[in-house]
Amino acid sequence: DELDAVEGNRPRKEMPADEFANMVLEHLKSSGVQQSAKEDRISFNAVEGWPGDYIAATGTFTEGSTEKRAAIFIGPEFGTVARADLTAAAREALDARFDVLIACGFNFEAHTSELNKLGPLPILKAKMNPELHMSDELKNTGSGNLFVVFGEPDIEWKFDDNGQISVEVLGIDVFDPKTGEVRASGKDDIAAWFIDTDYDEESFFVRHAYFMGANDPYKQLKTSLRAEIDEEAWETLYRDTSRPFPRPSTGRFAVKVINHFGDEVMKVFGV
Repeated sequence: DELDAVEGNRPRKEMPADEFANMVLEHLKSSGVQQSAKEDRISFNAVEGWPGDYIAATGTFTEGSTEKRAAIFIGPEFGTVARADLTAAAREALDARFDVLIACGFNFEAHTSELNKLGPLPILKAKMNPELHMSDELKNTGSGNLFVVFGEPDIEWKFDDNGQISVEVLGIDVFDPKTGEVRASGKDDIAAWFIDTDYDEESFFVRHAYFMGANDPYKQLKTSLRAEIDEEAWETLYRDTSRPFPRPSTGRFAVKVINHFGDEVMKVFGV
């Protein structure tokens, strides 16, 4: 067909579901799951298949001196992990008394970012590297960040004297595999963050944009633009506390945070 001959419209080669799942588990066993810091990597002692409706495998890892069991959910090869599927997987993992759920997916539905726990069960969403689509060419060396967990943003907000809202981003909450606890990391893990000051529960509109990072934040920008920039104007965007904004008409605002890997997570707040 003429349409299929056009670049970008060719049908994607999709491997059988079992073959795809086995490939993911093989790389998961050798690579582990990486979080923001190297010491937060979850390294598996063993990964074995599990006959569940949503849980594909069980992985064991050491937490301190105790061995823990992780339920592993694998999202579609081409597609997005839906909140309903993630919730069903978490219920199945909770019923089977797993210690943590690790959901692996190339993309996650926006509202899954609000689902980080079901009862006592922590839910870690591990974003799979697109390189896994090239599994035939990808050597399974156990190196590289093939599965990266980006935790929930740690955010505080308040009303000012004029009744407007200001938001401060404090860092990222990450799961510590050594203790099983969730702890806050610093602001250095954040590359950029955005606010939809009037979130409608359907689409995220960037109404405020802010950038963070160490060293000289303008050096690379000057090089890219090949021009002088107004540093005073850019400093209004280089901050961890937002400019004030009015109470949202929808009763909700949303904050989206992006790390240095390019992964993003969103959190919604009711006012």
